[in-house]
Amino acid sequence: MWIWQQEKWPSFTWCEPQLASLLRDVRFNQGMLLGKVLAKGEDEQQAMLDTLLANIIHSSAIEGEKLNAFSVRSSLANKLGVTEDKPYPTSEQSDGLAEIMLDAVNNLDSALTLERILDWHRLLFPEGYTMFNPVAGGKLRGDAPMQVVSGRIDRPVIHFEAPGRHQLEQELEQFITWFNQSRDNVTLDPLIRAAITHLWFVTIHPMDDGNGRITRLLTDLALAQAEQQSVRFYAMSVSILARRKSYYEILEQTQKGDLDITGWLTWFLETLNHTFCDVLAEIEQTVAKTNFWRRIDQTQLTAEQMKVMNRMLDGDFDIGINASQYAKVAKVSRPTATRHLAALVKQGCLQKTDAGGRSTRYIVNF
Repeated sequence: MWIWQQEKWPSFTWCEPQLASLLRDVRFNQGMLLGKVLAKGEDEQQAMLDTLLANIIHSSAIEGEKLNAFSVRSSLANKLGVTEDKPYPTSEQSDGLAEIMLDAVNNLDSALTLERILDWHRLLFPEGYTMFNPVAGGKLRGDAPMQVVSGRIDRPVIHFEAPGRHQLEQELEQFITWFNQSRDNVTLDPLIRAAITHLWFVTIHPMDDGNGRITRLLTDLALAQAEQQSVRFYAMSVSILARRKSYYEILEQTQKGDLDITGWLTWFLETLNHTFCDVLAEIEQTVAKTNFWRRIDQTQLTAEQMKVMNRMLDGDFDIGINASQYAKVAKVSRPTATRHLAALVKQGCLQKTDAGGRSTRYIVNF
């Protein structure tokens, strides 16, 4: 019995006390992220472009599709009004991907409708999208059973089967009505709402292809409605891709279970929290790098020294660098590497670790 076959579907339940601590952590890091982003005073359009690009590229990668990142970036830049030094040729697909991503995070007050979802799908699969597996963009799936299957053709393993075509319109109508009404439900945490949105829509699986990508767009829309701003500065799809194996495992486990979705909500919130923490770490690294170069006279450094220092400031060699590694990165001899490292220590860029001799390593002197 699949979850949608349960008698009270889709009346999901969960254990609130079990999620309370995790929700507090997620909310705290969410607030920290928004505060740090606003405090940095960066170009919001540029930051938004980078984030939305990461979301699009990684969401497609979850499904095994590799996009041309340069083309998608130029499409986003055009729609955001960001001037690029070297614009890249765009395509109908890259323009469509940019359009639906911006619709999901910008048009928060527009009601969700079936027409809007199908329009996203049409832009996701423009006419002539692929010769080998043509997908009818903007249309619901046909009468054939919608199954997620793996294994040999003669011994298939069915991981999931979606509701039948005869009930699809009713399922979608129920989901869309809930999505529009639940935004004003003060008893439902907005992050829980985003997690339910994700699970519910991917379980309905209304299209022949692209269900995962449309699901993550709806999740971004729900998160944007919950946050107003910070969703522009992080890409949850990056963390989902990094945890893709467990993503499919928890979906399968939940879709084969009862209506208690505590396990799915836990996974979703942990992944969202992981996303926040990663972006916060990147911000800290950027701030540390900026502060470092403010106090260093870069005119005193060679091109090789600058190259190595930037690699170290970007997080490479987290346990420090030795002379052999320096020589390899800078493409200099070992004696030259030793002299360069000594000069970097003298100029306050690096400091020696306690280990001596062949174990001598150098770390950034923040």
